[in-house]
Amino acid sequence: MPLADGNWTEKSVIDWVAGKDSQWTMNGYGPWAIRIDGVFAGWGGFQKEADGADFALVLLPKFWGYGAALFRSMLGRRAELNIGSVSILLPPSRLRLRGLARLGFVPDGELEYEARRFLKFRLR
Repeated sequence: MPLADGNWTEKSVIDWVAGKDSQWTMNGYGPWAIRIDGVFAGWGGFQKEADGADFALVLLPKFWGYGAALFRSMLGRRAELNIGSVSILLPPSRLRLRGLARLGFVPDGELEYEARRFLKFRLR
């Protein structure tokens, strides 16, 4: 994760999870824990931003092949969750971007978050 600094403590993990969980109460949507065949595979979902919702999907390497199907499944719930515009942020070091275009994302500028630069993509 681009913003993870490796200094995680039990308290910082608890605070991070509480912050993600609180989005469901505040916005009516947020991230899900993802299990594949009963095994924790990662997390992903939507987070409210000023111009819509940001989508994130973080999978353990052995589950990377499930990303597109999970994205489509979660995106399919967009109307139910009352989510309009969807964006994603990626670090500039992410060079393989063709999959984003296949999913319908187009470049939408850059931004800085917590002193780190990100490329922004928006779903057409």
